[in-house]
Amino acid sequence: MGSRKRGLGTRIDGLAKWLLRFRIVQAPARLISNSRIAWSLVSRLDRVRTRRQRDRITKASLPEHVSIIMDGNRRFAWNMSLETEIGHRHGKEKLKHVMEWVLDLGVPYLTVYALSTENLSSRDPEELEGLYDLYVNGLNEISEDPKIHSRKVKVRVAGRLDLLPKRVRDAISNAEEKTSNYSSFTFTVCLAYGGREEIVDAVKEVARDHASGRLTLEQINTEEISNRLYDAEIPDPDLVIRTSGEERVSNFLLWQIAYSELYFTDVHWPSFSKSVLYEAIETFQMRRRRFGG
Repeated sequence: MGSRKRGLGTRIDGLAKWLLRFRIVQAPARLISNSRIAWSLVSRLDRVRTRRQRDRITKASLPEHVSIIMDGNRRFAWNMSLETEIGHRHGKEKLKHVMEWVLDLGVPYLTVYALSTENLSSRDPEELEGLYDLYVNGLNEISEDPKIHSRKVKVRVAGRLDLLPKRVRDAISNAEEKTSNYSSFTFTVCLAYGGREEIVDAVKEVARDHASGRLTLEQINTEEISNRLYDAEIPDPDLVIRTSGEERVSNFLLWQIAYSELYFTDVHWPSFSKSVLYEAIETFQMRRRRFGG
């Protein structure tokens, strides 16, 4: 049935392209496509499609932990002839919507990659200062947001936080403290984060415990390292989504995503939609997870 529908759609597209070769068709087609009625119809159809997507994915097993590499703020801005800072602002606002969408599905864990350790040395200082301001504003907004408190969202920030300015660390402490007693949903932001650095920090802690006699050589295993990661108490991600077309993990949760399903989309982060999220989850549900078996 699905293949017949796709075949019909292909034939309709081919017929439309053939008709658009004629001027007598081009003019009215251009007028209709730019009309308010056409945009209203497209918007309505998109909402219907998204509702159907949601119905499908909620009937199957949802991932327990979704993580997202939020990439493409700058490219979004450049494509729109906007300042880079505007792209980052759009990205910040998009994160609010995505958290609501994930909460609405009942997925209990969301982790996002906001700033890597590599970014700290590669980005322009002025751009970094703008990002720090966005993080402070965003964390302060979260700590006071009634929705965050009514839905019992615990906020966590993971990374080498000592590399961040004091104003950012203070905002992190404030958000974490005000949501520390919640457990319905855990929202983790990776800032000044690197997967290799996290593993190194965990191994150093294991080495210290071994040197002090608290841990014997025979006791050192994967579990002991996992227990010393930045956010050891949350489960490994089931699904990793990366936006903006890059197909790599860029030093994100290297230990934790050993058996995660990966989903890549060409959509820049500020343009990320509910439909793309649902498509990623639906793709995850169609895969057979083997966990090395």
